[in-house]
Amino acid sequence: MKVTFLGTGTSQGIPIIGSTHPVCLSKNPKDKRLRVSVLVEWDDYAYVVDCGPDFRQQMLRAECTKLDGILFTHEHADHTAGLDDIRPFNFRQGDMPIYAHERVIEGLEKRFDYIFETENKYPGAPGVISNVITSKPFTLGGLEIIPVNLMHHELQVFGYRFGDFAYLTDMKTIEEEEMGKLKNLKVLVVNALRIEPHMSHLNLEEALNFIERVKPEKAYLTHISHLLGFHDEVQQKLPSNVFLAYDNLQISI
Repeated sequence: MKVTFLGTGTSQGIPIIGSTHPVCLSKNPKDKRLRVSVLVEWDDYAYVVDCGPDFRQQMLRAECTKLDGILFTHEHADHTAGLDDIRPFNFRQGDMPIYAHERVIEGLEKRFDYIFETENKYPGAPGVISNVITSKPFTLGGLEIIPVNLMHHELQVFGYRFGDFAYLTDMKTIEEEEMGKLKNLKVLVVNALRIEPHMSHLNLEEALNFIERVKPEKAYLTHISHLLGFHDEVQQKLPSNVFLAYDNLQISI
């Protein structure tokens, strides 16, 4: 399995428009972060988790020419706003399968009503095949996918386990029963927004404590804001098995 970090930034990305914060002015490519998303590939299959406003740029940068589907964590714009840009995939391979909580599908139907139109649909509009998922495992490309229930303040979001790899973002809390889905991981990805506490995201201390509870072989931090600090400086302070993810990073599992 290969995982490509398409974006590792929070909702505004880094740099933030007009910001003079030192991290936003950094020349280090690892401090430049598009909105959060990953591409997960195994055998001949390729799926992305979330398609935010940078989706087109991410697909071009990753040289991704085939996509079997999109899994959504939740409905916030930084995770969904790029849905219109699936059109090139539609033209080559037909309607795009999407997988999400029923609430998220309903939100997409409102925001992107023209995509879900069934009568007099505009020619060339994107097309999707909606798949409502629950907390129950399902199978894609012969691989069991396990949804993991998380709370983003008061909003339910899904993380996903693909075999020995789990991707959790926009998490603040998790029920103990869901922790059982995260045993014996080779790689865990989890959000770490900044140093100071935040009402709906893990900060760095909370993320490290969570990693210690899960005990994966390796962990990567994502959904990072400029307030976490410079990539190279933060990395030096992390445990030996914990890494700051950065855009374009590829790992094999």
